[in-house]
Amino acid sequence: MAIKLRGPALYRLMKIVSGLSFCMYGYDAGVLGGMLLHKPFQDAMGNPTGVWIYPMIVASYDLAAFVTSIVIATFTMRIGRRGTIIMGNVVAVFGAILQASSYSVPQMIVGRLLTGFAIGSISSSVPTYLNECGSKIHDRGPANAINAMFLMGGVPLAYWIDYGFVHWGHQASWRLPVILQCCFAIPAGLTMFFLPDTPRWYYARNRVEEGDAALAQLYDEDIDSPAVQETKRNIMAAIEIELEANSSISWHQFLTLGIVDNTKLKIIRRLVICFWLPMLGEWQGISLLAYFAPVILSGIGTSPGTVAVISGVLSTCMFLGTVPLYWTIEKFGRRSTMLYSAIVSSLLYIVFIVLVAVGGRGEQWASVVMLFLIVPVLSYGWQANKFLYSSEISPLEYRHIGGAFFSSGEWLMVFITVFASPIGLDTCGWPFWFFILAGNILSVIFVWLLCPETAGKTLEQVDYLFIGKGFAGLRRDGDHDIGQPEKKLEHTHVEDREESGE
Repeated sequence: MAIKLRGPALYRLMKIVSGLSFCMYGYDAGVLGGMLLHKPFQDAMGNPTGVWIYPMIVASYDLAAFVTSIVIATFTMRIGRRGTIIMGNVVAVFGAILQASSYSVPQMIVGRLLTGFAIGSISSSVPTYLNECGSKIHDRGPANAINAMFLMGGVPLAYWIDYGFVHWGHQASWRLPVILQCCFAIPAGLTMFFLPDTPRWYYARNRVEEGDAALAQLYDEDIDSPAVQETKRNIMAAIEIELEANSSISWHQFLTLGIVDNTKLKIIRRLVICFWLPMLGEWQGISLLAYFAPVILSGIGTSPGTVAVISGVLSTCMFLGTVPLYWTIEKFGRRSTMLYSAIVSSLLYIVFIVLVAVGGRGEQWASVVMLFLIVPVLSYGWQANKFLYSSEISPLEYRHIGGAFFSSGEWLMVFITVFASPIGLDTCGWPFWFFILAGNILSVIFVWLLCPETAGKTLEQVDYLFIGKGFAGLRRDGDHDIGQPEKKLEHTHVEDREESGE
């Protein structure tokens, strides 16, 4: 039985369901970290003494999400965006039950692996689902901004719940926070079961009647209405053009990281951007500050209780940084928001490094203030935009692969952060922050050269932003052609024939 909501009401429900899935994503990423040193948790795990045990429990989640992001690309196009989200939420429930009922390290790791599989599925499919279901050009930005709020809201929610329960010396003090993630997964999975998949997925799978019905439901108009038929024509034209471009894809070109790309629509390069954008987003230090804030703040010479409260407030600032994006993401655009926030965070990191290097007590507290400026800037500029932009630039026929590339890049860098950052901070001290600064500077260069603006354009029009030679981020001559994509594509065909001597 399908839900009979139509138009904006239907899309609002889709945003809520997607947001619940992403809130679980943020919540699950942080909930166990606050319990690792909690005595009831350690007792349940048998008080293991191996130095690798707790890192393995944490990292198994990240590794599973990374592997899932790669594997899922082989079948997610068959089961659809909706099916992938349902699968992720169902598996998350089983993973949460296994974790919350654990009395051994192996069972906990299996539960973490299942949850990592679930989050890998959700993170690769939810942005695509939201973007493809938006009936208006300006729907996508605010929808993904809400998603980022849910995601970043899950992190402090987990932190403060842990903070409240950790003072309770009972087994339930860690099992209840872990099982609470089912409060997100169960309603999200059940509701998604009654929602339609995206019209673009239906058309790509040649299920035209279902695509027509979904499109009409999202537009709240008859199937024969001009708006519905125009969108359908654009989608079908994009599918035809992308299928034509398939013949020029050589998968070994991925080894060149997209530098060599013979496809007219620059499909290889766009998929490589989907991989590197979240890598850079993590390299900027957002997960480092989320995971290791207590370690970073421990040097300011205050009590552990005060450090814990400051860490919680810092994670709350991550959420608050995403809030203004809802009203500004369409006005400022994706490219500008990512570019200028990376510039600002680079400057703030420079000041932070100087303060940490000086090392006086006053400078240490000033460096904490800098962290409270850096965190919302990173959240505002990248936490929604990296999901949104990667989904927007992925061609329809390869959007599931773009989602897989995005998630694999995201989780690979999270894994590197979890393992490398403590080692780097311990062995290098304050110079380690130059590595994080480098990630911010590279983000500026990457967006400036390779990322054209996608705001104000349909998903089908985005294809044509990448047609042509040179760096797509530097071109400004293609915007006037965006309303005549067929003419622009025909122009590239003429150039190709001239180059081949025909």
